Amino acid sequence: MKTIINTPNAPAPIGPYSQAVLVGNTLYTSGQIAINPKTNELVLTDVKTETKQVMENLKAVLEAAGMTFENVIKTSIFISDMHNFAQINEVYSQYVNEDTAPARETVEVANLPKFVNVEISMIAVK
Repeated sequence: MKTIINTPNAPAPIGPYSQAVLVGNTLYTSGQIAINPKTNELVLTDVKTETKQVMENLKAVLEAAGMTFENVIKTSIFISDMHNFAQINEVYSQYVNEDTAPARETVEVANLPKFVNVEISMIAVK
């Protein structure tokens, strides 16, 4: 059985998908981009600010499922320019404990939704 996770503290889906789906004790988040859920506007000031908004959106989805970043077991990071990796990683590291950090991949792609610089999804377990 699956449970749809939805919170007003993260951007509303703009297509036929959910913010996250909980199956048993496992949460699968959709990719988050830097949309401010209060204004529905993109936050593209710089890569660090953009990544912070993405992580805050993920934090809100995790919280809606009764979880934190400590529950995350896998992160997928998609970026439009690998030259931004260090800045993205710097912000990401502020949200996860290095000693218990999840598995992760980071992939450079040609384009992302709304032509943002970073999109992140996660899998978490209670």
